[in-house]
Amino acid sequence: MAITQKPFTPRPMGGANKPQQQGMRGKRAENDNPNRINEEITAPMVRLVGENVEPNLVVPIRQALAMAEDMELDLIEISPKAEPPVCRIADYQKFLYQQKRKAKEIKAKQVKVVVKEIRFGPQTDDHDYNFKLKHAENFIKEGAKVKASVFFRGRSIVFKEQGEILLLRFATDLEEIAKVEMMPKLDGKKMNMILAPKGKK
Repeated sequence: MAITQKPFTPRPMGGANKPQQQGMRGKRAENDNPNRINEEITAPMVRLVGENVEPNLVVPIRQALAMAEDMELDLIEISPKAEPPVCRIADYQKFLYQQKRKAKEIKAKQVKVVVKEIRFGPQTDDHDYNFKLKHAENFIKEGAKVKASVFFRGRSIVFKEQGEILLLRFATDLEEIAKVEMMPKLDGKKMNMILAPKGKK
């Protein structure tokens, strides 16, 4: 007895009894839905994974679609380059929500390192030094690293020892809240030092 394959419509999160979302019938919404679903999947055979099927079950695409329809779920292609492509039977809207939530959690865990630069001349006076020291304190307290640089213009390179002394003084004045990540190092006509916030005790 021949079985007629009915077109399958992906169901929105929340169950099959809720109204279907416009534009989702067998198609992905532009940009938002990266996976091929249901009749969009063109491979003749697929490997099924997930809680609803036997482990690593390989079946013809029509059988996979029929299984998804019987469960009132969607067939979602999650590894199109595998041989055969890997698919999951799940609620597509719920699947998208979980993927976006995971991506958001990963992004939130990524530490963005901000580096602020404080520039000096080799003969910076005390007023200018204290002004820049205050800025550095604020940057460190906000969690940023500070790159302290002494620029040597023209023949002022002869004062490189003074530049190193100035940077070490700077590190000492900030030692309660910052640690030296890179000691003073001459790079062309400037000397750099990097300070990082001290970890909380």
